[in-house]
Amino acid sequence: MTSDPLEPLLGLPGVSDAVASSRRAVDGLLNNRVLRRRSADVSGESLLRGAWASAVLDGSSATLPQVRQGTAEDPIVQGALRVSAELAPLSETWRSAHRQALARLHALAAADRADPEALGRPRPDREVAHRLDTLAEVLGRTSSPAVIVAAIVQAEIQVLDAFAPASGVVARAAARLTLIERGLDPKSLVTLEVGQQESAAELDAALIGYAGGDPQAVARWLRAFCASVELGARESLAICEAIQRG
Repeated sequence: MTSDPLEPLLGLPGVSDAVASSRRAVDGLLNNRVLRRRSADVSGESLLRGAWASAVLDGSSATLPQVRQGTAEDPIVQGALRVSAELAPLSETWRSAHRQALARLHALAAADRADPEALGRPRPDREVAHRLDTLAEVLGRTSSPAVIVAAIVQAEIQVLDAFAPASGVVARAAARLTLIERGLDPKSLVTLEVGQQESAAELDAALIGYAGGDPQAVARWLRAFCASVELGARESLAICEAIQRG
């Protein structure tokens, strides 16, 4: 019996291969020569595009040019931008105080959408509290690949709708924090949220299955998440190419 609660997930159908494929995609991005001098620029653009895509996935109709120009005023976009701006400083908090980091993400994402007294607090439901506590415990014990851990973090928060009305933005931000903190993407270069926007139909279907707990459905979610990381790395390579062209 393993002491790592997530290790058995690697034995689910296709999961190990999906993890390896996502890792190769991220490594390919990290080896791009543009990053030798312009990694901060790539990260900044990745965070901007990621905030936009996360807002769209949560229901915003804003376009990327509107977000870039600062003319997208809807509260979903503004919340996603606030979250994006604080991901780097929150990475250290995420390492040791997961519930505190989630509270901060919620306060940022839902500031214009929720009762002020509810900001930073998960839904008042016993199951939500129990599963968030369990998630924090798992995060403290697991040494499984970062992409697996990030997938579980996102799925748990979204399935529970733990931080309404901004659970999606919070969940994707927590997944991105996990990729940063666990060393797969330490400079936050992978545009995860755009990858998830491109594969939204498959991710949504897989998440419904994940909620039921069937191992095959969990495997589908993990494979879909890994694929979204690959797509996010491809988006960031496009950013590198655009910077190189000037």
